[in-house]
Amino acid sequence: MDHNWLEQIRIRIDQALDQTLGSHLGESNLLDAARYSVLRGGKRLRPALVYAASDAVGATRDSADAAAISVELLHAYSLIHDDLPAMDDDTLRRGHPTTHVAYDEATAILAGDALQALAFSILGREDTRTDAMRVKQLRLLGEAAGFNGMALGQAIDLESEGKVLSIDLLKIIHTKKTGALITACILMGAVCGNANKLEWEALEEAGEAIGLAFQIQDDILDEIASTETLGKIQGRDQVLGKSTFPSLLGLAASKKEACALMKVATTALERVGGNTNTLQMLARLSVERTS
Repeated sequence: MDHNWLEQIRIRIDQALDQTLGSHLGESNLLDAARYSVLRGGKRLRPALVYAASDAVGATRDSADAAAISVELLHAYSLIHDDLPAMDDDTLRRGHPTTHVAYDEATAILAGDALQALAFSILGREDTRTDAMRVKQLRLLGEAAGFNGMALGQAIDLESEGKVLSIDLLKIIHTKKTGALITACILMGAVCGNANKLEWEALEEAGEAIGLAFQIQDDILDEIASTETLGKIQGRDQVLGKSTFPSLLGLAASKKEACALMKVATTALERVGGNTNTLQMLARLSVERTS
């Protein structure tokens, strides 16, 4: 893909996140923990999807900044909470101790809470977007995070530990826990431009396919990649007794499923009138990545 474009986006979002979590918020252990979680690298795929979708519908990059910042803040909150002992009990994230290990459990919970609140605060700020755009983006992000999105997916995931799931239920978990936010990223980017009803439906279909493909690739990498490459402890799904695509279908069939979903996404994107080359490249990256 256009690695120069992706690197430009990473620089843009990293600078914006650094400023968003800057000294104007005061000095506190809470802020230090939040910065520790957010600013230690990461793929920045979610904000990249926001910008790529906004590009595809003819929006300015400035109009997509708030959404891009917000989705990465919300993603960071979800990682902090997912890593907690009461959840997935992970001790390594992005090659560093998880937030509750580096600080403490209470501080990690509060840092996640604060990042979630900040995500919605940033999304609601006044800028070049209209009031209607801001409201629509707020609703999209809230729905992706809550009772029919990430929180539900994590709840079902936790309830399912030690059980052999059906593929259909596993798809529901992945679609809610991971796919909901990825789909919201694309749609929040589309809000910034002039997508018509047919283009909106195409972008939504692409987002759902990319989200599920991304999580299937995560399942695959948990089987085959090293802890050093992943930046998190390899094999945790097996330790926790979680059903995964490889455990149910095998590696080859799982890869085939991810590639089929990537094809669904790229085909859907052909129905969008604008330039979707970057979105299509990000769809491919979701199944070609090695970490």
